[in-house]
Amino acid sequence: MKESIYSYDDLLEMLDQLLSEERQFNWDVFYSDRDRGVPFFKNYPDENLAEYVETRKLTTGKVLELGCGPGRNAIYLAGKGFSVDAVDQSEEGVNWGKERALDENVKVNFLKQNIFELDIEEGSYDLVYDSGCFHHIPPHRRMDYIDLVTRALKPGGHFALTCFVVGGKLGGSDISDWEVYRGRSMKGGLGFTFEKLTRIFRDFEVVEIREMNDRSPEEGLFGTSELLAGLFKKAVS
Repeated sequence: MKESIYSYDDLLEMLDQLLSEERQFNWDVFYSDRDRGVPFFKNYPDENLAEYVETRKLTTGKVLELGCGPGRNAIYLAGKGFSVDAVDQSEEGVNWGKERALDENVKVNFLKQNIFELDIEEGSYDLVYDSGCFHHIPPHRRMDYIDLVTRALKPGGHFALTCFVVGGKLGGSDISDWEVYRGRSMKGGLGFTFEKLTRIFRDFEVVEIREMNDRSPEEGLFGTSELLAGLFKKAVS
């Protein structure tokens, strides 16, 4: 006998179960081999984030990073005078981030937690940053994600992200939201366009959406044109 759906949360859980491929991916295993040739394992910040800080599009304040992994962007921001809460569901990733922060002699508040289970005081952050988490969020969780960002930000605060571009070499499935559920998979992560990001985050002011600039490790930055970078602003009232 099939179980009945009694609430919105039950519906979300049912759809989570439908996408079993994404649920089975083990991020602890992914981060456990620190020597694998993954470009973003290097302890360099995203080039777009560094550009926002250096040009003062972002000024120091309180930051929430979603899906921080080993903490490269959180550590960069902390080194620039930001107060940073960095969240990831992977214990392996968070522990690596703590080690890096200790080595860099910066303070980051790392939290091992599912982002949708965060207890956040409304309007407590000047910046919410996401480098590579959003494209792994299934469509049925998207409204909760937007609500989380909106709730976290102060009026006039900024939200910034990097995500897969449609058909990119690093990932970026060119499938509709409907096809996600029909095929029961996001095929490794969804791809986005300027238009789709603008539509999804329509309640925010678009500061810019662009391809990331290609950068080399010698520059001390992570950047690849296979990803999009977006910067948005929450309305003041």
